[in-house]
Amino acid sequence: MVDVSIIIVNYNVRYFIEQAILSIKEASSNLVIEIIVIDNASQDDSVEMLQKKFPEITLIANQENVGFGRANNQGISIAKGKYLLLLNPDTLVQNNTLQVCIDFMEKTKDCGAIGVKMIDGKGNFLPESKRSIPTPSVALYKMLGLSSLFPKSKVFGKYHLAYLDQNENHQVEVLSGAFMFFRADLLQKIGGFDEDYFMYGEDIDLSYQVLKNGYKNYYLADTSIIHYKGESTKKGSLNYVKVFYEAMLIFAKKHYSPNQAKLYSFIIYFAIFIKGGLTLLNNYFKQSLMTILDFTTSYLGIFGIAFLYGLEVKGSAAYYPKEFFIYVLPFYVLVWILSGALSGIYDKAYKTKAIWKGVLIGTLVIAAIYGFFPEKLRYSRAIILLGGAFTILTMHAHRFLYHFIWHKKAVFQLNDKTKLAIVGNESESQRALSLLNESAENVEFVGFINYDGSFQSDPLLGDFLNLKDIVSLYKIEELIFCNKDVPSDKIIALMTELGNELNYKILPQESLSIIGSNSKNSAGDLYAIDVNLKIASKRSAISKRLLDLGICVLLILSLAINIWLVENKLNYLSNLFQILFGKKTWVGYSQNNEKTESYKLPKIKEGVLSPFDSSKKEKGLSLKRLNLLYAKNYSVNLDLQIILKNLRNLGN
Repeated sequence: MVDVSIIIVNYNVRYFIEQAILSIKEASSNLVIEIIVIDNASQDDSVEMLQKKFPEITLIANQENVGFGRANNQGISIAKGKYLLLLNPDTLVQNNTLQVCIDFMEKTKDCGAIGVKMIDGKGNFLPESKRSIPTPSVALYKMLGLSSLFPKSKVFGKYHLAYLDQNENHQVEVLSGAFMFFRADLLQKIGGFDEDYFMYGEDIDLSYQVLKNGYKNYYLADTSIIHYKGESTKKGSLNYVKVFYEAMLIFAKKHYSPNQAKLYSFIIYFAIFIKGGLTLLNNYFKQSLMTILDFTTSYLGIFGIAFLYGLEVKGSAAYYPKEFFIYVLPFYVLVWILSGALSGIYDKAYKTKAIWKGVLIGTLVIAAIYGFFPEKLRYSRAIILLGGAFTILTMHAHRFLYHFIWHKKAVFQLNDKTKLAIVGNESESQRALSLLNESAENVEFVGFINYDGSFQSDPLLGDFLNLKDIVSLYKIEELIFCNKDVPSDKIIALMTELGNELNYKILPQESLSIIGSNSKNSAGDLYAIDVNLKIASKRSAISKRLLDLGICVLLILSLAINIWLVENKLNYLSNLFQILFGKKTWVGYSQNNEKTESYKLPKIKEGVLSPFDSSKKEKGLSLKRLNLLYAKNYSVNLDLQIILKNLRNLGN
């Protein structure tokens, strides 16, 4: 007989579901289990990976995204286990998790469903691990923010039951859909999920159905799981607000009296209006605040510099006329900001060197344009140089204060590299380092941290027992745990102990992905050979196509001259028109006959040139490696460099 049926609904989280399944297999060594995966039309090769790597599981590959509830019901209908676990794919369970739940069910006859303590990828406790039914009053307190202001209040803090100790077992009303452990016969009696819900609210409804059938829901702190908060969880988006609160409306209409449902509906619609408006304002504020600060402080500062420069150097406080301050100076600042934006200073994970790069390029652009200004608007190149320097200082100051206020840190490094160490034994640690070398950018490998005392290799930082001291001594910012060597329960315990100032990632056994998440409200992130490739983004695809067309137009306009520069003139003409009509691109992958299963590059059109044409002198780089580096670091500048270096070869 099957002890536990584990049902997982997957949607575009290939790397996370791989880790989830591996952790389940580790947690079920003494149990008879079956794993049922329902894929909701993923586009990331999840199905192919599952078929190849886990042929023993039951896989249902839907041709469309049928929603979370309906997909789970597909699995529930064929499950054979005495117990059923509904599990999110972006999770990692402890080695004892399944057994702890079974033992609790066996001795607690009124227990219908179990949830467990969940932490995010930073080691923070996730409050949705235990909740109460969202009655009108509970929902209202949450929507008004009173539950956040008074979390320990038994009146206002009821939504997340924050007044209950997270480290103790409790009877609760609502469990999280990320982990719900059921008696199979009870779940079959309930009929599974209500398919009227698409993404949110199903877990509340199902938890309520357990209570209505005379059973109780329990939160267990005796075991923990990591929940990375999957790809669908975008809580800062307006769509999330709409879908979440609409799910609450379905719940109200289904379970409350008509009068209660009307009151609840009013509260929900009010919340959608208020929360949606606040979300829009918040998103706009976050996106524009730094830009507004940069422009305002830079303009005002340079205004003062120009005034003092005119007074002290030129001998007149009125040396610069009002036209300079109204037209020229704002233009300077806008060029610096635009150049900085293109260099990445407003990216979510910006680099401080982007400020220097952006402002320096902007200064060169201003200096080049300066000569075309009317004579009366050309005043002093000194202001351009002083203004650029001041802009660099203010941009650094804004980000310094931001990090100090929001992250309690005021440390900036010009190289912006994360100091990273690997925890594990020799074989897996070396494998993790190999993956990092192929896939990770902006990380500084500090050394290995020994787990069992047998690893003697440089750079060796110390043994596993001294982990906390090692982290402090070497100022390590990120740890990678080798899951083959360090069991899941130990990883979770260490994450909780070391705190959320560190970033954590895990290398699952036999996996090519190093997985983690640095924010509880963001999707997971990882180091993997075939992810984080810049060339895969829509912006890169558009930029690449525009560059192809732009180069084509320039070459066609100057054809009478440039055709004599190329070696193969007929092929050159053919290439021009094939690129113009989208059949080719100027720069594509190097022709590569090396077969590898470690990564799959995004498809691009056949190229006239390739990364090899700019890297012939770099010995030791295989074509596979060159293609990977090109895909990872793609930019318009990179294509331009390759084209300019190989103008004579455009007829290849």
